[in-house]
Amino acid sequence: MADSRLVEPDLELIREIRKAGGGELNRCYQCATCSVVCNLSPDDSPFPRKEMILAQWGQTERLVSDPDIWLCYQCNDCSIHCPRGARPSDVLAAVRSFTYRFFSFPSFMGKALANPKFLPILFLVPALILVACIYVSAPRTSDGDFLFMHTSMNDPAVTEYVSELHGVVKPPDTAADMSESASYIDFNIFLPHSTVDVLFVFGNIVIFSFAAIGFSRFRRSLLAAGRKPEMSFVSSLAATLKEIISHSRFFKCDANRPRSWAHIMLLSGFVGAMVTTGATFVFIFIPHYLELLGIEQIQPFFLLPFAFFHPVKILGAVSGILLCVGGGIIIYRRWTDRDNVGANGYADNLFVWIITLTGLTGMMAWLIRAGGIANLAYASYYVHILLVFFLLWYMPYSKFAHMIYRTLALAYATSIGREAES
Repeated sequence: MADSRLVEPDLELIREIRKAGGGELNRCYQCATCSVVCNLSPDDSPFPRKEMILAQWGQTERLVSDPDIWLCYQCNDCSIHCPRGARPSDVLAAVRSFTYRFFSFPSFMGKALANPKFLPILFLVPALILVACIYVSAPRTSDGDFLFMHTSMNDPAVTEYVSELHGVVKPPDTAADMSESASYIDFNIFLPHSTVDVLFVFGNIVIFSFAAIGFSRFRRSLLAAGRKPEMSFVSSLAATLKEIISHSRFFKCDANRPRSWAHIMLLSGFVGAMVTTGATFVFIFIPHYLELLGIEQIQPFFLLPFAFFHPVKILGAVSGILLCVGGGIIIYRRWTDRDNVGANGYADNLFVWIITLTGLTGMMAWLIRAGGIANLAYASYYVHILLVFFLLWYMPYSKFAHMIYRTLALAYATSIGREAES
């Protein structure tokens, strides 16, 4: 006689899955069509059929420690072919969103990022921090006015500032730049670079420390629930990163193939923007700060603002374009073909909007600055920095965290020989 087992469903999990985009979960009647049509599902114990029944029965621990939910690349083939309209692809996306919350530290942040009613507060916090930083650190004139409010190159306050300027920001060096009609636009006098650097460095230290707790919890759950790895973490991670870079499994999707190219653009744009920021910090600001501290006499490798065709500026521009185009494609397809594209949960949509707007506002700040419209340039820059910090400071609790969760899960799956079809 078979052993009996008492199943205790987690009703909160079921509610959260429904709220996060898996509202059709209960339509599933285990026909296994989803597992049959998926080009990535392994022959041995294929997904997403088993994940659907685990979700229906509220088996939280088994779901959040299941690497197969990360073998799914959200191609939506299963949802399109599902005869009951249960939308397995959306259910797995909702389970992944729940996973960010389940392992998050502190846990209330995971709940806040999963609930749209908290979005205004989540924006308000970094917005007020940035306003306070501008108020405290933005340079002022002798009359107490903010210098960024003086935009004419012929303004005595601007002339005095430019004449005394040295170090990491170079002054205008042509007669045209100094004409009375020209506007002086310098983001360093609006939100000083040193202030942004302090927020970036110390804020990220705190946030990524919190993130490390969540990620380590997730990895421990994988190791505790599955088989013992047969290869080292480093080897499996290297294989995983190779697959992520190539996007080879993305292109095995049938129904949602355009998303593959859009995802490549988003990933490439993000990496390019990260390299641009890193190069600016390493080659300009670190030498400047070391010189201020009297530690080293190192001149910056190049000065701000960059020339129009400077390699770093070109990389930043290309990265911004990739973010805008890649994100725009995803947003457009979800808006016009929601049923066939899928991934319409709050967490998925919030992330793609934030990262796309980050690229768009960065490009706007650059172009408007080049056009000489000071107030609009400063406003665009403020919104851009706000979105950057929203993206980074809330990373452990948002869809952005999937970069780490998926990488860890795929590396673990590789190490035990449990991989998606390739």
